[in-house]
Amino acid sequence: MNKNHYCVIMAGGVGSRFWPFSRESRPKQFLDILNTGRTLLQQTFDRFARIIPTENILVVTNASYESLVCEQLPQLLPENLLLEPFRRNTAPCIAYAVSKISLQNPSASMVVAPSDHRIVDEEAFLNIASEILEATTKIDGLFTVGIRPSRPETGYGYIQIDSNGKSEKDNNPNRNIKDFLDSYPNFKKVKTFTEKPDYEMAKVFVESGEFFWNSGLFFWSVESITTAFRKFLPDIFSLFEEGKTLLNTPQEVSFINEIYPRCKNISIDYGVMEMADNVFVRCGDFGWSDLGTWGSIFEHLQKDGNGNHLSHPRMLTYNASGNIIRSANDKCVVIEGLDNYIVVDTDNVLLICSLKNEQMIRQFVNDVKLNLGDEYI
Repeated sequence: MNKNHYCVIMAGGVGSRFWPFSRESRPKQFLDILNTGRTLLQQTFDRFARIIPTENILVVTNASYESLVCEQLPQLLPENLLLEPFRRNTAPCIAYAVSKISLQNPSASMVVAPSDHRIVDEEAFLNIASEILEATTKIDGLFTVGIRPSRPETGYGYIQIDSNGKSEKDNNPNRNIKDFLDSYPNFKKVKTFTEKPDYEMAKVFVESGEFFWNSGLFFWSVESITTAFRKFLPDIFSLFEEGKTLLNTPQEVSFINEIYPRCKNISIDYGVMEMADNVFVRCGDFGWSDLGTWGSIFEHLQKDGNGNHLSHPRMLTYNASGNIIRSANDKCVVIEGLDNYIVVDTDNVLLICSLKNEQMIRQFVNDVKLNLGDEYI
């Protein structure tokens, strides 16, 4: 394995769209949602440990999940667990990880990955990841992975490619982009990023052949991403730079707790990727899903003859099809006359929601929190 390769796993989300199975005290990345015997976080760590030295894998999470990460990843080095005092979106947590890695290895290249994605063909994915890590050493670029869309999907962002090797923001003719693209024909220059579209626009994107789903996977050299932070998010860059020598010391936690309230709440997508003109995409097909909703995991779950997913064998269905039925305990469950619904029963919450209206779950969470209290969240 290449000692200059690093991985940063982002594991601080709350997974509210999977409520009530995913709770604030134990979000979905810490759950075995797919019934594989490993949580999503564990699967992500296992995946990258095949190509990246274990000592070079970092996990960024909320401080309240420290014990969960330590419990699920005992092989993670203590100094590689980065604790955020509270959530500030992805740009600050990536800046934190980049600062730590740059102190250890200024020549490093890194992948930044969410902790809750599903990868079916891991061999194909790891081959692509290794290819991108190599590419980060060949050009000053920021890289992402594009997924060829199989349907008009309104839940994903989209990446538009430009086969001419230029982006709408390209204003630096001195960069050796053409030579790079000639040497690495699987890569394309990114023309635009588009946030989640409506259904009609998603259809146009898919039919054009120029748009790919944005996987949320990022690759870059420490040097390239540091330059990007300095240029596009100078306030965040300066905050971490002013106390950089405190990282990897006993003063690290107090330093992070002091500067985090001053960090802008912004994603790396908005803050850097959409602003930069040196972004490249490697498109791939390896059975990817961001597992962002109950509907997105449905296709990966085992089902009975009527297309129902039943979480344990003590469930009976009659005239029912296309349902997700989960119970947190061994309770006997009988369902009759229900089609295409989410039924999730936990110790203190029962959710019954149409699959087609699952986008309302976030609203349910907000309303329950406001009207009934945090104990149900």
